[in-house]
Amino acid sequence: MNSITKKLVSCALCIALGVLLPIAFHVIPNAGSVFLPMHIPVLICGLFCGAPYGLACGIITPFISSVMTGMPPAMMLPKMIIELGVYGLVAGLCTQYIPQKNEMTKLYMSLIIAMLAGRIVNGFVSTFILSTQGYTLSVFMTASFITCLPGIIIQLVIIPVLVRILNKSIYKQTEKVFA
Repeated sequence: MNSITKKLVSCALCIALGVLLPIAFHVIPNAGSVFLPMHIPVLICGLFCGAPYGLACGIITPFISSVMTGMPPAMMLPKMIIELGVYGLVAGLCTQYIPQKNEMTKLYMSLIIAMLAGRIVNGFVSTFILSTQGYTLSVFMTASFITCLPGIIIQLVIIPVLVRILNKSIYKQTEKVFA
């Protein structure tokens, strides 16, 4: 299987997980805003497949999820599409352009930069584009960093490890093909 096919299949799998994970988490009230289950596959896609795939995953996932499950609700969909698109795009760009030899350091740097970029863009969209009434810095900080702290911790613990495992398994498969 060539590289583009592997990335397309991996992206499609991340989109499917981005629709299924929130369903599992939403049995707990407000779990979406606390654990951020849709963010995980999008960030993985950006880190593992690269910027174009991460961007596509970030745009397509919330749209399909909203149509199929009603999550996110229609009024939240534009913000989610933009935020998740930024996550996937920035994660992929960082892994490509951060000149760091240590894989885990590079993954953490890329992940943290993508997480911050997505949240900042979400704040700007909420404030300036959607003109959400009552949206203050305090509301932004609470929604972006306090309420979702469990989700942030999950992302920081799980995502780099999963991407490293994926990278190693793909490397081993490629090594076997050329051996």
